[in-house]
Amino acid sequence: MDDLLASLLRSRFVWGLALGLVLCVVTMVRGFFRRRELRREIERLRTHLHTKLEIDAGETERRKAELEQLKKERDNLRITVQSLNQKPGRKEIRQFYIYQTALDIMFEKAPGFAPAWQVTLKEAEQRFEKSESGVMPMLKRLMPSAQDRPSAQDYDGMGRLPLNDSTK
Repeated sequence: MDDLLASLLRSRFVWGLALGLVLCVVTMVRGFFRRRELRREIERLRTHLHTKLEIDAGETERRKAELEQLKKERDNLRITVQSLNQKPGRKEIRQFYIYQTALDIMFEKAPGFAPAWQVTLKEAEQRFEKSESGVMPMLKRLMPSAQDRPSAQDYDGMGRLPLNDSTK
């Protein structure tokens, strides 16, 4: 038996086999530790990903809530603007600004328009003042009746008075 053991220890095959087994055991141990390290890394990455997704989901929910709030505010503002535009006098003010803009454009484009416009404007102011002064208009202002109130047609007619009627 000693001879068998001594001959095996001298054999190159046995030495190669022993060396291969040692390398195999070392590789297995290193693989075991590496696998354990990689599992920890994967678990850490999963935790990181989970945390990031939770943060993103919270941010998304916050943005959705903010978007809904902004939509409600927009709708409220739209309703407010519509109700303000429907108040009496708003259309007239808007029309006044449109006419004023048109006049400014005409002053720039038509050089002879400005003097003629000033003369016409003064005549219209004088006519309006004459129609408001006197005894009858004062009595009408003190005691208005339904018949004395001017209608929309009266105002339309006021703007169409003939120009040569400025002596009244």
